[in-house]
Amino acid sequence: MGEPSGVAGDTELRGDLVRVKNANRIPAPVVYFVDYVTNSIYLEDIVDSITVQDHIYSVQKSGNESSDLHKLAEKMGELLARMHDEDIIHGDLTTANLLLRPPMEKLDLVLIDFGLSFISGLPEDKGVDLYVLEKAFISTHPDTEEMFQVLLKTYAATSKKSGPVIKKLDEVRLRGRKRSMIG
Repeated sequence: MGEPSGVAGDTELRGDLVRVKNANRIPAPVVYFVDYVTNSIYLEDIVDSITVQDHIYSVQKSGNESSDLHKLAEKMGELLARMHDEDIIHGDLTTANLLLRPPMEKLDLVLIDFGLSFISGLPEDKGVDLYVLEKAFISTHPDTEEMFQVLLKTYAATSKKSGPVIKKLDEVRLRGRKRSMIG
C-alpha cells in the first residue's frame, strides 16, 4: 500500500509538532499519535484545566481583578516571549487557546490549538500574533486594557527579540485602524 497523500505536508506537520514540543519551555499537550488516514491528531488531555478566558471571567466576577490578573498577564507575556523567541507563531492566540493547569493559583499555562501555527523569525508575524491576541482581549474581555499592557511589558522584558516585534505590533495596529476607518 502506498503512502498517504500529502506526505510532504505530513512530514512538515510532524516536524512542526516536534519543534513545538522540543522547545521545552513551551508547554503544550503531548502529541500521542497522528492518524494520516483519518486526519486525526491524538493529544494529551490536560485534566481539570480551564481556559484562561474562563479564568478571567471568574476573577472579574469575584472582584479580585487587578493583582490576580496582573500576575496572569505576566505569566502570559513570559510564555509568549519564549514561544516567539523559538520562532513559533501560534496563528490563533486567544484566551480560549491558553489553558490553566490546576492548581489555578500556580498559573501554570499550556498553549493549545496549533492548527494555524507556523515557524517564522519575522517580527511582522510575531507582531500580528500579538495583535490577534489584543483584538481577542478587546472583544472578549472588556476592561482588561491594563492587563494586556502588563502582558506586553513582560513580553518586552522577557523576549530577546522584542524591540522589532513591538514596533511591528504598533504598525499592525495602525493598519488595523485605517482598515476600520475606511471600511
